[in-house]
Amino acid sequence: MDIKTHIIGLSGGTCSGKTYLSKSLQNFYGKNKLTIIKLDSYYHDLSHLKFEEREKNNFDHPESFDYELLYNDINKIFTQKEVKIPVYDYKTHTRTKRFDTINKTNIILIEGILVFHNKKIRDLMNLKCFLDKPCSLRKKLRLNRDIESRDRTVESINKQYNNSVEPMYKQFIEKTKEHADIIIKEDSIVNSKAFAILCDKINKFLN
Repeated sequence: MDIKTHIIGLSGGTCSGKTYLSKSLQNFYGKNKLTIIKLDSYYHDLSHLKFEEREKNNFDHPESFDYELLYNDINKIFTQKEVKIPVYDYKTHTRTKRFDTINKTNIILIEGILVFHNKKIRDLMNLKCFLDKPCSLRKKLRLNRDIESRDRTVESINKQYNNSVEPMYKQFIEKTKEHADIIIKEDSIVNSKAFAILCDKINKFLN
């Protein structure tokens, strides 16, 4: 029997808890029911530029993402059992030669800072959820994450955050909250009322 696939969009500013929530849902429902696609996988490949030029790119601007490729891949999911997703290298700002193969499941969860920006992709979604966390908290978490996992210095992180991350949040990301069906504001995401509503919606999709 063919699987009926529902698309869920999960957005919010940097370090608002998108990956944590995605993984929590996948662990609860199982990888055979819920598959995650990260918008970050669809950053444009900058391998044609010198590394110094790549570092200057504004990675929080909508033009940094290959929405057309993402749109095509989402549509492939509806007709194919497997789809190959690009693998992005944050340290070199390039798209690697490797691909991740994802299987068609009941729920495809697409998460990223600007997943609601593109109308064509937004219109494919059956449910949209936005994580609304304070700037000060997100900045602190971003600092810790990038030092630990992305080989960044405190100076470079703060410079990027102040020059592009937060300005782009105010200019582009925050306004996409108006498209959300569910907004989660609580610090404890999985214990919030909004999370319970989200799970109830997912349960209805699965049933």
